[in-house]
Amino acid sequence: MRFLMMSVIALVLSGCASNVVTDYNSSVVFGTYSSWAFAPNAGNSSFVSLDGNRVQGAVERELNRKALRKVPEGEADLLVNWQIVEQERLEQSGLGLGFGFGTGNFGWGLSAPPPIRQIQEGKLVVELVDTKTDQIVWRAASRRYLNESQSPETRRELIDEVVAEMFSKYPPGLD
Repeated sequence: MRFLMMSVIALVLSGCASNVVTDYNSSVVFGTYSSWAFAPNAGNSSFVSLDGNRVQGAVERELNRKALRKVPEGEADLLVNWQIVEQERLEQSGLGLGFGFGTGNFGWGLSAPPPIRQIQEGKLVVELVDTKTDQIVWRAASRRYLNESQSPETRRELIDEVVAEMFSKYPPGLD
């Protein structure tokens, strides 16, 4: 019974873990910001990718919910900079194989490890920059990753969920 109770508690606590990490400048009064624009180098590319369009749409939707209005870059209180930070990860797939023979306390064995493949993943990072000071005042990073095997619909849903969770923590101190 004790094991069952510990398992339930562990499951509940793991469900409460956040998929987003945020950081902010605690000396900033976030209530003074009323307008925003995308930073000219948002996405760190000379063109906006398919995922970039998804990110920009989700960010715009969430900032509208926060009653911040989108304005031209020169008039904005905040610039939104975002990027998808690519990382490589090794993943084992399948099972290893092995066989052995022998009798008593002696024997021989041979095994092969499971196949390993390299996966490209992307972590979304969103930063809000104060246009007066050119300083980052708020930053959010996802703990969930985009990868090349996801369908376009899955990628859109993941980006929407992650960006919504990021901006649920903006302005800071309200959660």
